[in-house]
Amino acid sequence: MSRAIAFLTRTRGKNGLHWTDWASYTYLFMGVLLMFAPVIWLVLSSFKTEAELAHFPPRFIPVTAQTVTLPGYDKPLPLFEVTDGELAGETVAQVRRIGIVSQMVRLDDPETRIKVNIKDRKPVEKFHLATENYTELFEQFNFLKYMWNSVFITAVATIIMLLVNSMAAFALSKYQFRGRNAVLAMVIGVLMVPQTVVLVPLFLICRELGLVNSLWGVIIPGAATPTGVFLLRQYMLTIPDEILDAARMDKASEWKIFWRIILPLSAPAIAVLAILAIMWRWNDFLWPLIILSENDNFTLQLALNEFQGELNTQWSNLLAMTVLVLAPIALVFAFLQKYIATGIASTGGK
Repeated sequence: MSRAIAFLTRTRGKNGLHWTDWASYTYLFMGVLLMFAPVIWLVLSSFKTEAELAHFPPRFIPVTAQTVTLPGYDKPLPLFEVTDGELAGETVAQVRRIGIVSQMVRLDDPETRIKVNIKDRKPVEKFHLATENYTELFEQFNFLKYMWNSVFITAVATIIMLLVNSMAAFALSKYQFRGRNAVLAMVIGVLMVPQTVVLVPLFLICRELGLVNSLWGVIIPGAATPTGVFLLRQYMLTIPDEILDAARMDKASEWKIFWRIILPLSAPAIAVLAILAIMWRWNDFLWPLIILSENDNFTLQLALNEFQGELNTQWSNLLAMTVLVLAPIALVFAFLQKYIATGIASTGGK
């Protein structure tokens, strides 16, 4: 820890901060601010009430108006501090508001109503985390069902894609056969085709195969990706052919060579592809929206869309749901990001 702190706090100037130190720290601070400020704003906003989200100008910290329960009133009344007039400096409770006039009552005299202009009062507020934004998610719909659908699709699709892509990359990198370069050219060419171009024919194929409204209809179309094949092929080219020849001389089958030699040596590239596949599958919205129509098969990404209506949007629940959706993939990326850097560096460098 001490070495890390010494590294982060080292400066170019011996007796003080050099101008290059100021420039470097300013640049790094702005970078961190641009990356993490929206995330922090999202998390804090997910704990705000609907009234606080509609407040203008927006505030960074979630707060809520203090309320008080008085005899003769069924609901708690919001507290306000009067800033001008006869009641200046007093804390009163608002019974109702009509236009620009509020009907107030003293806390010790809840029966006598006093009219106060809305410009002459300010709300009494306190720091408050609206945790009900999260608890209501489990009451409004089957959150665990959507979570299971997303986890199942992500896990199964990633495993199938890694297996298919690694087998294809093994064949294109270590086998000599007629048409290999043509197949490789087709794989590279598919990289240039946008996904939206093939959505209609892909849907028609899935409909003929009976995959509509099925989780397998989301999984199978992405079983092989040109990006994964190309990435793994480039890495497998760096594995010496002599290792494979030695294994064949020891009577090893092609499947055993693939499983016991190629896959372990290609672990960095496979780890990179696995992380990218998990992020892609977890955040995928367009294709599940097209292929799935039954509510029980929805993923978390599709469940987010339920909070947005034509006339009203439940922003508090929508933000809370967004945080829950982003949390798993953020944890995966945080713990496995080193494999992305090392895998891509070794793949591209070699």
